[in-house]
Amino acid sequence: MKYISFGETGDSVSEIILGLMRTSELTTDQIAALAGTALDEGISFFDTADCYADGRAESLLGETFAQNPGLRNRVFLQSKCGIRSEDGVTWYDFSREHIVHAVDQSLLRLRTDRLDSLLLHRPDALMEPDEIAQAFTELHKAGKVRNFGLSNCNPLTMELVASRVPFKICANQVQFSVAHTPMLDADFQTNMKWDGSSMRDGGILAYCRLHHIAVQAWSTMQFGFFEGVYLNNERFGALNAVLYRLAEEKGVSATAIALAWILRYPGAMQAVIGTTNIQRVRDSAKASGVELSRREWYELYQAAGNRLP
Repeated sequence: MKYISFGETGDSVSEIILGLMRTSELTTDQIAALAGTALDEGISFFDTADCYADGRAESLLGETFAQNPGLRNRVFLQSKCGIRSEDGVTWYDFSREHIVHAVDQSLLRLRTDRLDSLLLHRPDALMEPDEIAQAFTELHKAGKVRNFGLSNCNPLTMELVASRVPFKICANQVQFSVAHTPMLDADFQTNMKWDGSSMRDGGILAYCRLHHIAVQAWSTMQFGFFEGVYLNNERFGALNAVLYRLAEEKGVSATAIALAWILRYPGAMQAVIGTTNIQRVRDSAKASGVELSRREWYELYQAAGNRLP
């Protein structure tokens, strides 16, 4: 497993992240087995959020920590807050009051005294950066949060938050896979009259490289916005043919090749895996040891249906 230096604290963390969004239907024994497998494979970074299954994902992880003494201290733990929902209405809330309250509730559910990283979940158009700064400072002084970052934010939003927050932005968690590449397409097609030349993200990848911010890719095995998995999907026949050919050549799974494609991008890259299948965790971890050539990387990009000028 390869590791990166992360955020304000400079912790060495795995470039593969175990995402726990889908664990709300598991038992604590199953979560412990999943966590143990991940740690055995070198995956030290675990990610959750307060909105996953209305807090149940955090609660079950907290119960797992309580039942397995020592497990919490082996994990670099990240959660997210800011998405709220009630009576069929969803909204985003980056107010100081909500951020502080949300973290306190997450800590109770997780049965821990700290988060190693906190991300604000989706951009709140009504945010006041000074309130975010107040919340982060209060949480940091209390020892409740060690690193602070964002999720699904464009560079101008990151810049706006960074202009007031007295902490380094540790990460931006964004959707990215070989079958979901808007962050790349506009750069490749600059000044072209093609649909892909429209910049939809504002240059997230370049911004994060310039400012040494980790890019955490989510939905790494999906296309569109939760439209489905591209692996073994006949809609992506050309992509699967290349994935499986490279997997055979390199002695790993097609899943590992797909994740290695993400990790091949320069900078501090991390790939979130959302599987609850222990064998897929093992397969995914091997992505960290796969080296893709430029030719192979670009071949996969084009096999997914993208074109170059």
